[in-house]
Amino acid sequence: MAADDLDKQPDSVSSVLKVFGILNALGEEREMGISELAQQVMMSKSTVYRFLQTMKTLGYVTQEGESDKYSLTLKLFELGSKSLQNVDLIRYANVQMREISKQTKEAIHLGALDDDAIIYIHKIDSLYNLRMYSRIGRRNPIHTTAIGKVLMAWSDPQEVQETLSKITFTRSTDNTILCAEDFISVLELAKEQGYAEDIEEQEEGLRCIAVPVFDRFGIVTVGLSISLPTIRFSEENKPEIIKMLHDAARNISSQMGYHNYPF
Repeated sequence: MAADDLDKQPDSVSSVLKVFGILNALGEEREMGISELAQQVMMSKSTVYRFLQTMKTLGYVTQEGESDKYSLTLKLFELGSKSLQNVDLIRYANVQMREISKQTKEAIHLGALDDDAIIYIHKIDSLYNLRMYSRIGRRNPIHTTAIGKVLMAWSDPQEVQETLSKITFTRSTDNTILCAEDFISVLELAKEQGYAEDIEEQEEGLRCIAVPVFDRFGIVTVGLSISLPTIRFSEENKPEIIKMLHDAARNISSQMGYHNYPF
C-alpha cells in the first residue's frame, strides 16, 4: 500500500497498517536501521522511530546494542504458536464434545479465561428444544459459571487474587455467590473433587458441571462443561455425567501432550 493510500485512511486504521508494514519489513530482514526501514515502508524516519519505540516497549522489537539496528523478537512467534495451539485444541475437543453430545443431547461448552470473565471458544448445541442460549465468543462472569470456577481453582493463588480484585460480584440469581471468601471456598472444593458446578447461579432453572483440561505443561487452560435444564438433571445421573466429562477432558489433555490427568 502506497504512502498516499495510508494518508487517506482514518488515523486508527492508518496506524495499524503502518505497524504491520514495519513488522513485515523487519520480517524480511534479520535487522534494519531506521533510515533503511523508513525508505522501505515509505514513511518518515520520525514516524518509524516512534512506532519502533512503542513496539520495543511492548516487546515485539529489540534494538541491537547501542546501534540503530532493529529486529523482531520471538513474541510474534509466541502469539502464532498460541493461535496454532488453540486450533489444535478446538479440533481435539470437538471430537470429544460431539461424543458427549451424542450420549446426552445436552449443550457442551469449551471456555477459557478472558481477563475477569470466561469466554466460550467452542460449543455444541443441545438437541432439545428447551436449551441454554449461548454463542462462541460470548463472555460470562467467572463467579457464576462452572467453567469460571474450574479455571480459577487450578490457577496460581496470586493470579486468583489478582483476578478477584477485578471482579464485581453481581447477583444473577438468588444462588449467585456474592463475596470473595465464599468463592474461594468453592474453588477449594472444586479442586478437591475434580469438578465445579453452577447450581442455578447464572440462570434460574439451569445446571452446569465443568472439568479442567490440561495443556502439555500441566496447566489448566480451558474448562469443559455440560449445561442442562434442572428438569432434565438428576443427582443419580450426576456421577455418570462427571465421568463422561473427565474421560473427554483426559483424552483432550492427552492429545495436547499431558498424560497425567488426575481424575
